[in-house]
Amino acid sequence: MGLLSHKIFISINELSQILKKIAMVLGERKNYLNEFGKNLKKIRMKKKLSLRKLDANCNIDHSDIAKIEKGEVNITLLTIFDLAKGLEVNPKKLLDFEFDFDDE
Repeated sequence: MGLLSHKIFISINELSQILKKIAMVLGERKNYLNEFGKNLKKIRMKKKLSLRKLDANCNIDHSDIAKIEKGEVNITLLTIFDLAKGLEVNPKKLLDFEFDFDDE
């Protein structure tokens, strides 16, 4: 039997468990984006900055900032630094929100 002649069989139950785990991980990651966005908006509002004013302070388009605040995009570390600069806060303040790590 050649290498390509082996077939992999997976039960419906096993596939279901794999898909559930993937959905859980994606859900957790989306939650992190949502919480980061809420924290960003809270800080921006506390500083009484409009989206356009923050845009001007950090050179990130206001529509992109709105998407970040809604948890719709995954941003880079450099974007966190740009936002922190625009808000005049330490970057760690943007990451100061509650989240859990699943140890399983």
